[in-house]
Amino acid sequence: MSNGLFVKKSVRSLLQEASEKKNSLKRSLSALNLTAIGIGAIIGAGLFVLTGQAAAEYAGPGITISFILAGIIAMIAALCYAEFASLIPISGSAYSYAYVTLGEFAAWIIGCVLTLEYLLASCAVAVGWSGYFRSLMSDFGLIIPNFISNSPFMYDLETGWALSGDIVNLPAVGITLIMGCLIAVGIKAAASFNNIMVVIKLAVVVLFIGCGVAYINIDNLTPFIPENTGNFGQYGLSGVFRGAGVVFFAFVGFDALSTLAQEAKNPQKDLPRGMIGSLGICTIIYILVGIVLTGLVSYKFLDVADPIAVAVNALGAHFIWLRLFIKIAILAGLTSVVMVMLLGQTRIFYTMAHDGLLPPRFHKVNKKTETPLFTTIIVVLAAVIIAGLFPVGILGQLVSMATLLVFGIVCFGVLVLRFRQPKLHRPFKVPFAPWVPLFGALASFTQMLFLPGVTWLQLIVWLALGCYVYFKYSIHHSKIRLGK
Repeated sequence: MSNGLFVKKSVRSLLQEASEKKNSLKRSLSALNLTAIGIGAIIGAGLFVLTGQAAAEYAGPGITISFILAGIIAMIAALCYAEFASLIPISGSAYSYAYVTLGEFAAWIIGCVLTLEYLLASCAVAVGWSGYFRSLMSDFGLIIPNFISNSPFMYDLETGWALSGDIVNLPAVGITLIMGCLIAVGIKAAASFNNIMVVIKLAVVVLFIGCGVAYINIDNLTPFIPENTGNFGQYGLSGVFRGAGVVFFAFVGFDALSTLAQEAKNPQKDLPRGMIGSLGICTIIYILVGIVLTGLVSYKFLDVADPIAVAVNALGAHFIWLRLFIKIAILAGLTSVVMVMLLGQTRIFYTMAHDGLLPPRFHKVNKKTETPLFTTIIVVLAAVIIAGLFPVGILGQLVSMATLLVFGIVCFGVLVLRFRQPKLHRPFKVPFAPWVPLFGALASFTQMLFLPGVTWLQLIVWLALGCYVYFKYSIHHSKIRLGK
């Protein structure tokens, strides 16, 4: 039996696991499927909501520069993910990468953090989906009562927890259940549905850019970077950097592709293409939307929940029809994010169970659907409860903290493995190593410092619970410790 908290897996053993036939997942995803899934995960509330908020409060028209800065950091993380995914094409994502580079206990901690990122992200987006769905229904004269469409619990930094008087957020529960059923049916069905959602939202976004570019008012873009108010982060260069921190999370989602390595037809080539391709496409779209949005409407009027709808109004009455399509595109965008995040979470548990750190049932693949059905049911039930009861605010910052921590560790892991095992065959390599991954790690960890203390406290409590489970169950069932 192996001793020590930092017992590591070898790259060879992980590659052997990926080739096992028993309890294996069906390989049906092409590079195009993976790119579409990446776009489906990335384009969501970040594009449709955060763009306006960051422009109004921090960067003004300079939000375009903020998107470029955030895109650079996200691309560095994507390059590091791509190197690991091509080297270790297994569905565990950063959990598996940490197992190789930092050891089992670190891998378990990453597994816990990934649960925050994927599970809570799906819940937070489902709550956002509920709000837009209510808005769309009201356009057709259908009013959904608050008591079945709002969270019963509220949280405020100053007053703490309180009851809202509502019962459950039923639309959030409904979309979570529907997406859960879809990924339970099979990865091919989920990928096909995602492709449709991606086509809808990309078509509307391109339509918005195409219609809006001819109506840009140069006066709205002047000055491009508004003068700082005297407070750090309120316009000026500091505002552009703070805006980058806000919109950075509009790029989150591409990392979920690494959880699908065992369902890709040619993971060593297709995963890097999917990650870098989807992130590159989304970065270009974000920059163009930023320019058109702040060119149509003064940034001062964009601090609203639907900034793109405000910009469409500025186009005039003959473009009012576009508002309906914008809302449909937003719902399509959020729907695909919920699906991909739930999908990623099930694959994390699937891989952890394979290592013995979770009960064996989490690794069992249903013969008919060729998916981890039990795991999917557990994840979806947990998401239904969280999405139905809690508000988006309490979930969002914790997701951000978890994502930055994971990104930083993946970048650091590339450095560690390059140093320890430089001769490994790497089908894809991060360029300009060690400087690029080192910058990615430092940038991610630094951004964590700007998040509030309550978020740090939530992370610590969650990890403490995770440590309890590890020392109570996982350490005693770890296959690598038992020599299996």
